Amino acid sequence: MDGVPYDGDISAINSQDIESLTVLKDAASNALYGARGANGVILVTTKKGATGKATVNLDAKWGTNRRGVSNYDVMTSSQEYVENYYTAMLNGYAGGDPNRVLSNGMTGNQYINSLLFSKDGLGYPVYTVPNGEGYIGVDGKLNPNAKLGRVYGDYYITPDDWEKELLDNGNLRQEYNVNISGSTEKMNYYMSAGYLDDSGLIPGSSFSRLSFRLKADYQVKEWLKVGANVAYSNIVSRYPDEQTTSGSSTNLFYITNNIAPIYPLYIRNADGSIKKDARGFTMYDYGNGMYTDGTTALNRPFLSQSNPASALQLDKNEYNMDILSGRAFVEVSIIEGLKATANWGMDLDNTRYTELINPYYGQYAGNTGGVVGVSHSRVFSINQQYLLTYKKNFGDHNIDLLAGFESYDYKNQSLSGSKQKVYNPNIVELNNAINTPSANSSTANYATAGFLFRAQYDYLEKYFASASFRRDASSRFHPDNRWGNFWSVGLGWLMNKESFLQNTSWIDMLKFKISYGAQGNDNIGNYYAYLDQYTVSNSNNDFALALSYKGNKDITWETSHSFNTGFDFEFFKGRLSGTVEYFSRKTTDMLYNKPMNASAGYASIPMNVGSMTNKGVELDLNGILIDTNDLTWRMNFNLTHFKNTINELDPSLNGEMISGSYIYREGESRYQFYLRKYAGVDENGVAQYYKDITDAEGNVTGQEKTTDAPNATRYATGDILPKVYGGFGTSLNAYGFDFSISFAYQLGGRMYDNGYASLMNSGTDPGQNWHKDILKAWTADNKGSNIPRLSATDQYANYLSDRFLTKSDYLSINSITLGYTLPKSWVRSLNISSLRVYMSADNVALFSKRKGFDPRQSYTTASADVYSPIRAISGGLSLSF
Repeated sequence: MDGVPYDGDISAINSQDIESLTVLKDAASNALYGARGANGVILVTTKKGATGKATVNLDAKWGTNRRGVSNYDVMTSSQEYVENYYTAMLNGYAGGDPNRVLSNGMTGNQYINSLLFSKDGLGYPVYTVPNGEGYIGVDGKLNPNAKLGRVYGDYYITPDDWEKELLDNGNLRQEYNVNISGSTEKMNYYMSAGYLDDSGLIPGSSFSRLSFRLKADYQVKEWLKVGANVAYSNIVSRYPDEQTTSGSSTNLFYITNNIAPIYPLYIRNADGSIKKDARGFTMYDYGNGMYTDGTTALNRPFLSQSNPASALQLDKNEYNMDILSGRAFVEVSIIEGLKATANWGMDLDNTRYTELINPYYGQYAGNTGGVVGVSHSRVFSINQQYLLTYKKNFGDHNIDLLAGFESYDYKNQSLSGSKQKVYNPNIVELNNAINTPSANSSTANYATAGFLFRAQYDYLEKYFASASFRRDASSRFHPDNRWGNFWSVGLGWLMNKESFLQNTSWIDMLKFKISYGAQGNDNIGNYYAYLDQYTVSNSNNDFALALSYKGNKDITWETSHSFNTGFDFEFFKGRLSGTVEYFSRKTTDMLYNKPMNASAGYASIPMNVGSMTNKGVELDLNGILIDTNDLTWRMNFNLTHFKNTINELDPSLNGEMISGSYIYREGESRYQFYLRKYAGVDENGVAQYYKDITDAEGNVTGQEKTTDAPNATRYATGDILPKVYGGFGTSLNAYGFDFSISFAYQLGGRMYDNGYASLMNSGTDPGQNWHKDILKAWTADNKGSNIPRLSATDQYANYLSDRFLTKSDYLSINSITLGYTLPKSWVRSLNISSLRVYMSADNVALFSKRKGFDPRQSYTTASADVYSPIRAISGGLSLSF
């Protein structure tokens, strides 16, 4: 940020304070930034004072938040779900024949009706049927006399729409910003204040930010210039735990996708009214025997002993952050062309987190009596740069030299404590509880230092050359291996200045560029990776040490060798401009935590192992289709294609490593699964998988199909990366109106749709919902289906296989904005120089293989457990005076 690395929370930056964002990816540009630029550099330039007298800008907007990605297309009908679960139980326990007489003397239909809502089935009898009648007939359809809802003892059981009840849509979002900027002959200043109040999708969740910024520079003397940029933000975030934890009983996105549409959220009295406890709290169904008719207590088989609504009402958690960021510089002009500059950057993040888990309901009720926890963290970093620059023109020759020293120091301190048995459920302090006190603290230190040099040269402003060198040290490595040397070289050629192109009128600018360089990376995940680390515990009132991390004093810098070449261009009097570039990035001595056998006494050890290459092309186009006094129409388009190759693995792996569902092979992409291959269903609707046939020597001689999924052969799926991804958009300005829309896309890849896979279970998970595609499953009347038949006893129907590898193509509408700027003649009498009203929408729409499937989550897997992107629809006004 403004030339100095930024360590603060990205959410602390007010977007209204940002002037520009620039992404640097080529070797020549990144090498100067050392280890922290190893994976690219984002340059954030904050706004500075406008030229001339002071200008005041106000912006206010109000809007609502909604889910940007919906649930999967799951069953919402209680009847539909119950009928299909009956079929799953009938196929699993009665051979699929409702009239078959079983060993217990009951027909299949009678037996499954007796199990359907029992503890061995769905648990909750949510339908009422006349005495002596079953829930489901021999035709597999719900008894026409069945009524949804049932009185059970003193309770009434009826389903609720969990998504509607749990996820908030339409919550208010409001944001206000003001800034004052200006400049004089010697001074440039910018100051701003902003407030954001953003309600989340989850009840009780919110994000609020109060931010301030002051940026100024002053020409003290002809030879001396100073400047500073100071920002402060206070952030209060209420974000319930485990909202992105897979399978968590409090993850609302997982629950609303996966709970069957037959279960109540609330406990109701026999008259149907929602029950209140003695404290006046709404009572929620935890699925753990809260319903009873005096003899039998009912249990919910899916996510028993949990109810997220109750936790959201009674539990409390809050992050309160004070974030201070400061930048300052002193620039001294020594002689003509020679300057000395000192840059300092400081980031401080003080965060207090408080949590209270209620003592009344859930897993910490009863004897535990609730839990209260308080933690505090302090993260402080300081970056120092001392630079000497020299610029000189020698006729047609221009040089620009830079030499300097940079250091970075980081400290992360934390202190936390917790206690049990809470006295007052509204006070989130440790002295509000009495049992099982626990306290912990930690400090992590990290530092880098480096010397840097850069030389830039051009001749006739036509031929360009650059070279840079850095020597960096990292505290993560042993002193013997702490230093690394990194460098880059680059060439440029402004071809349009050559005589053979000067008469080509449609070429405004054409530049060829090429660069090569090496950068270091020290991020191994542990700040003391070269040291053995231990935990200290109590053993019979004495110290006990246990090795918690095995260090390696031999590890050193990972190095990335980057090659970039391409063209920058501008044609047709600026109507068409852009960049086309080829890149290749080979990473060697990769930092890797090598897993170890249990006999070693430690789980892994950090090492420099192997190499990998990413290479591809990028295209960025900008066009002006119409440009008149009253109308301007612009379009933009970009795409990226890249390919990944593993060049070398740890020699002990013999060129191949299998890790869970992934396989890594030398000469192939790191992005490939290792899965069983789905072979459809057999004549009985049972899932089949391919298995290799081998001879006595183990050579593969053919393939066969098997229903024994664990013994089926696993195969590499090949590269699953998308072939291309990117974005495009357009903007239109006409007669005071402005309109813009932006899109993103991805084509040609595959990923494992884990969310869909879990919803296509065969019925082995009672109480878990189904995707509506399960209605297309194999039956005696639908033998052409390749979806296995429903069966409550078939554990292999949706076994991990390539069946759920899904095309990851998508098109998203990221944002739409429509505004109108009033004519100046209308507002001049109000001393307003500009007034604009606008509406905007973010995360507008996503089009993918199926509803609920979001390929943007990762390159490899998608799930139903991820916090949905927020669709924010806002309206506002901006004015200047």
